[in-house]
Amino acid sequence: MLEDSVALKEAINQTMPFGKYAGRKLIFLPEPYLVWFHGQGFPENKLGRQLALMYEVRLNGLEKMLEPLILVN
Repeated sequence: MLEDSVALKEAINQTMPFGKYAGRKLIFLPEPYLVWFHGQGFPENKLGRQLALMYEVRLNGLEKMLEPLILVN
C-alpha cells in the first residue's frame, strides 16, 4: 500500500514533458486532454500509467482531496 501512496504522489507532481501542456503538473492537466488520451490510449510507459491515474482522479472528482500532496516548486 505504501508504494501506491508513493506512486500517487509522484503522479500528482509529475510534469508533462511534451506538447501544449509541457511543464504543467499532471494533476492540473485539463480534463478534455485526459479524456482524449483515454480515447487514444495512454502510452505504455510510466508517464502513461500516471496519465491514466490522473484520468481516474478526474473521473471520480478527487482533485481537491489530493491538493495537500502537491509539492510547490
